[in-house]
Amino acid sequence: MPSFLVYPPVVFIIILLFCILLSVLLSRLAFKPKKIAKGLGESYACGEDNYNHMAQPDYSNFFPFAFFFTLAHVATLMIATVPIESLRSFAIAVIYILGAIVGLTIILKRQA
Repeated sequence: MPSFLVYPPVVFIIILLFCILLSVLLSRLAFKPKKIAKGLGESYACGEDNYNHMAQPDYSNFFPFAFFFTLAHVATLMIATVPIESLRSFAIAVIYILGAIVGLTIILKRQA
């Protein structure tokens, strides 16, 4: 087996092509209606025709929390998995942790 087949980009392309081929082959087995129903392409709003008055969700508080969660867990992962034997890998972990601290400081300052 050639060694280039285990490179992540090559594996990704192989799996992507396999999924596309599988999708094309299975789409021929999919149910297709004989006539298009009225309103098939319209959005669904619980049976209401005019849905402009409905509540619009606000995600402004979600994204800072998601970034906080991601930064904190990446820093924790770096602390937990860095081998102490190598000074170079320890320095990279310290750089990740300092970057996480800077990122968390920016996120928390914007919330105040």
